[in-house]
Formats: sequence, C-alpha cells, structure tokens
Amino acid sequence: MTINPDADSAGDIYRLMTAIIVPRPIAFVSSLSPGGARNLAPFSFFTAVSANPPVICFAPMIRGKDGSRKDTLNNVEATREFVVNIVSEEIARAMNACSAEVPPEVDEFELSGLTPVPSERVAPPRVAEAKACMECRLLQVVHVSTRPLGGSLVLGEVVLLHVADPLFHNFSVDPAALRAIGRMGGATYARTTDRFEMPRPGAAERRG
Repeated sequence: MTINPDADSAGDIYRLMTAIIVPRPIAFVSSLSPGGARNLAPFSFFTAVSANPPVICFAPMIRGKDGSRKDTLNNVEATREFVVNIVSEEIARAMNACSAEVPPEVDEFELSGLTPVPSERVAPPRVAEAKACMECRLLQVVHVSTRPLGGSLVLGEVVLLHVADPLFHNFSVDPAALRAIGRMGGATYARTTDRFEMPRPGAAERRG
C-alpha cells in the first residue's frame, strides 16, 4: 500500500504515523501559566537532540477539533521554562488522566492525584512520583504548521536532572527499575520488559 498524504485527511495520516512510529517515549511536561496556574500534560512526540549541551525536544500539536493551541505550548512560550517527567508504569493511569482536554485553569496535578514538588532551577514543579525528571529552559520553538494537527517543535536545554537513587549507577539507569512505558498507535501502550543487547560494531575497540 502506498499512501499520498495530499490525498487523505490529516486525521488519517496522523493515525498512520502514530501506528508506525513506535514505540514513542512520553514527555510528561509540567509547566506554569504566566499567572502561576499549574499544567501537566503528556506528549509522545519527544526525543533527545544534543548532549553538549543537553537538549531535548517535544512537539505539541494543534488540536484537530478546533485548531486551538495546547496550554503547554502557551505556557512554555510565555515563561520559557518546563519540566519533562518520565512516565513509568506506576503512574501510567495518572498520566492518561492528564491527557483530557480541560480548561487552562484546571490543575492536572489535582486532577490526576500526582504530587507537585518544587524544582531547583526552574519555576514549574516536577512530579514527585516520577523516577526521572529533567528541568529545562526554553531554547527555541519552531512552528512547523498552524493547521489543525500541525505541530510546533519545542527545544529545551536540560539545566538539571533528577534520577531516583536506586536506579542510578555510574550515569546509567536500570531499565527494569525505571519501568518506562511508550506510546503505540491509538490507545495502545508498550512496556519495556522485553529487551535484548546488541553492541555496535567496533564498540569493544572504542572502549579499549
């Protein structure tokens, strides 16, 4: 099957893309409005960009139903700070509760029952129940498309990382203890319990 995006609806292309670009890690982003209202929302268009300096990105999409922007994007552009909390199995249901479309004044920490704790270098709180968090300052926003289901690329420099002590070993993290989940297509998620190792060619020589 060959699909031409120009010949199909944006909604159909979105469903196809999210079904084949899998599994996707989840950026559980906490932010503050200019007035101090807390926001917490998941984004599965998320990855690392750079290690020197450490930079991550996530991509909030324009809502398909009314063409409005996500509260997270508005907050980050206004305050230039956010926190990315990593989603483990233990907080999956709470994360999902935060995906509901609610008015900007609704506090998703209260909605989900998750606990806000103060960050150290940015104003938005982090999620106490998250096993890893990254405090970020905004570097740049690239607005790719303002159409419904269009997206913006948010680039943030990681200014502080938090990892639960039992998981941290010489700048590595135990995946079995992290229990991160990933997003598949539709309402399907993936666990990271089925893993295998495959060293890159020349890895032994580089270590030597």
